[in-house]
Amino acid sequence: MKHVVVVGAGQAGSSCVAKLRNSGFEGEITLIGAESVPPYQRPPLSKAYLMGEMTLERLYLRPEAFYADNKITLRMQSEVESIDTAAQTLTVAGETISYDELVLTTGSTPNRLPDAIGGNLDGVFVVRDLSDVDTMAPRFKKGAKVLIVGGGYIGLEAASVAAKLGLEVVLVEMADRILKRVAAPETSDFFRNLHRGHGVDIREGVGLDRLLGDDAVAGARLTDGTEIAADFVIVGVGIRPGIALAEAAGIEIDNGIKVDARGRTSVPHVWAAGDCTSFPYRGERIRLESVPNAIEQAEAVAENIMGADKDYLAKPWFWSDQYDVKLQIAGLNTGYDQVVTRRAGENSVGFWYYRGDELVAVDAMNDPRGYMVGKRLIEAGKSPEPAAIADPSTDLKALLKA
Repeated sequence: MKHVVVVGAGQAGSSCVAKLRNSGFEGEITLIGAESVPPYQRPPLSKAYLMGEMTLERLYLRPEAFYADNKITLRMQSEVESIDTAAQTLTVAGETISYDELVLTTGSTPNRLPDAIGGNLDGVFVVRDLSDVDTMAPRFKKGAKVLIVGGGYIGLEAASVAAKLGLEVVLVEMADRILKRVAAPETSDFFRNLHRGHGVDIREGVGLDRLLGDDAVAGARLTDGTEIAADFVIVGVGIRPGIALAEAAGIEIDNGIKVDARGRTSVPHVWAAGDCTSFPYRGERIRLESVPNAIEQAEAVAENIMGADKDYLAKPWFWSDQYDVKLQIAGLNTGYDQVVTRRAGENSVGFWYYRGDELVAVDAMNDPRGYMVGKRLIEAGKSPEPAAIADPSTDLKALLKA
């Protein structure tokens, strides 16, 4: 009887084992995770869960009983020490486990500040897992001073929660604008105005020189020489793929664990899915850091383990919740050279990205219709004239039939 072992009990790992069982796989399944709780949703951690609006049990992707009911061995608080791809075994706490097929869903790890500039002081946090949020949550008290380092989506989401709870928020971004790596200036402007309207002190074009304090953080000195007080610090300066285990096992790495269109790594009987992977997409190789990709790629791997032999065709989409704004993103804006603005209402707007004549992405703020139409157009390879998008009288749904 075949044994499939999945390493990494996050969104991708949980999706993979569930898909295997739902597809009729009758062999053994083992899901190995480092945390002490069953697989859970990560996006609500920094929002609803942090604000006390969601309980721990509601975070769970599936009830804990799901795994036992489906004869899935769930090994929590377990670290895989090494993989022997020749022998098709892995070592967990000194125990050797054999596999017929191995799936790596090892996710990603947040970048931290160097110890040399105070990154090891008490009160410095990243937002990645349950323990991070549980540890920082008591500090979210009205009037507390928080410094957020990094103006990406993680930093901005943390800022929105802190501001809503009445904290004094300073956010610093080394680049000349927030969201520079992932969005057009128009989207940056929208969110800058949104946050400043809620009292967040956003400072762009200035970085962190060092954190101040003896054992615990008490403030920070910025690269422009100014010093600010801080009761605690949240660091949101990007993530890196979880490749250490794969790399040590001799599996090929290329901006993540390199997989082909079916999810296979460079080593037979070893697959990978989710944040930790890079994979083929429209003639290039990309890595997607998103929940939808983790789910869909992991399910594709499960199907291919079952013999489906089908390529994974990514349909990139993302979201972010800040204050009363829901941002929905369809597509990838890589290489865009034009941004078309479409007003959908007083607090609703969409920014449509074009590369030449091709529609490649849409940022939709409180504009679900624009997002859904844009997503379907991109997936269908249709690119309306920019003038039609900019014209508020254009019936977006009619563009799908053109």
